[in-house]
Amino acid sequence: MNKPQSWYLYMLLCDQKSFYVGITPNPKERIAEHRNKECIATKEFSDFKMVYCEKYLNKFEAVKREKQIKGWSRTKKQMLIEGKLGINTSTEFVEV
Repeated sequence: MNKPQSWYLYMLLCDQKSFYVGITPNPKERIAEHRNKECIATKEFSDFKMVYCEKYLNKFEAVKREKQIKGWSRTKKQMLIEGKLGINTSTEFVEV
């Protein structure tokens, strides 16, 4: 029987000014895609830093959380990064 695939919600700080929120089953590969300008939403940026990551057991839960966080203000996202709102922080991929 196959092991269920984990999904990750991640947040990038782009050029030290903008947050990008996304999901992926493979954070290292996805960050490489961002750095290689393969992602339309971030290809205008030159510097990326993963500042936050959460791990989920399935894609559905990751998508639900992604939609929630994308609706937040910059201030609320910053509070999440600082650990003031997080409940599911994954440190596996924070420094990619």
